[in-house]
Amino acid sequence: MSFSMNSWSFVFLFMTLTALTIIGRPSVAAVVYRPSPWALAHATFYGDETASETMGGACGYGNLFSNGYGIDTAALSTTLFNNGFACGTCYQIKCVKSPWCYSGVQFTTVTATNLCPPNWAKDTNNGGWCNPPRVHFDMSKPAFMKIAQWKAGIVPIMYRRVPCIRRGGLRFYFQGNGYWLLVYVMNVGGGGDIAKMWVKGSKTGWISMSHNWGASYQAFATLMGQSLSFKITSYTSKETIICWNVAPANWNVGLTYKSNVNFH
Repeated sequence: MSFSMNSWSFVFLFMTLTALTIIGRPSVAAVVYRPSPWALAHATFYGDETASETMGGACGYGNLFSNGYGIDTAALSTTLFNNGFACGTCYQIKCVKSPWCYSGVQFTTVTATNLCPPNWAKDTNNGGWCNPPRVHFDMSKPAFMKIAQWKAGIVPIMYRRVPCIRRGGLRFYFQGNGYWLLVYVMNVGGGGDIAKMWVKGSKTGWISMSHNWGASYQAFATLMGQSLSFKITSYTSKETIICWNVAPANWNVGLTYKSNVNFH
């Protein structure tokens, strides 16, 4: 079958439009994130049954209960954490090949909210579970107890990346001051991760924000007194969405602002 120049132009135009989903204004079909293949790793847990020690964390999500992440979370080894770009990613985890595994449990799903740092004082295979190049999940204790008995301490697992299912739109928690805006992005659906971010004031064009750490991005600009919109590109799917007029002109730091759009 042959294609004319017009046919190829149509295909190129369709792919281009699909890559940029401007939601909140006329839009095209969104990119849908698909699960990855299963892979082998190991899992431990930290904290107790309350999961109180998982609050905060390197991704900057703060109170995981009030911000919608709950107790089903995990800290990732450096290899997976990817300098914070893996914050918000979601994984299905199942215990395998261990007498400590619960039979009849297919898997549990967790969100990456923290970093499991290396322990260079211990061997990679004897306590230094999160040392590079190991792929490792340090789960909250309640999440770990869904797949295995906690007395195991560490179990072999199979894991895979899956789409993050979130209710509602992206959420933006503001910190900083009138000349420096630091934004933590939460409740990210689809791939769950962010590669690039821009902010637009009602009196400015699009301003590129730099990655600070974890799930936070910053802009050194005077934006007080302007309503703010955000443009975000997914790290995994490369899809870009625009959240128009997220924060009103009288926005302030210490507050969370919600959009009505999300990745899928």
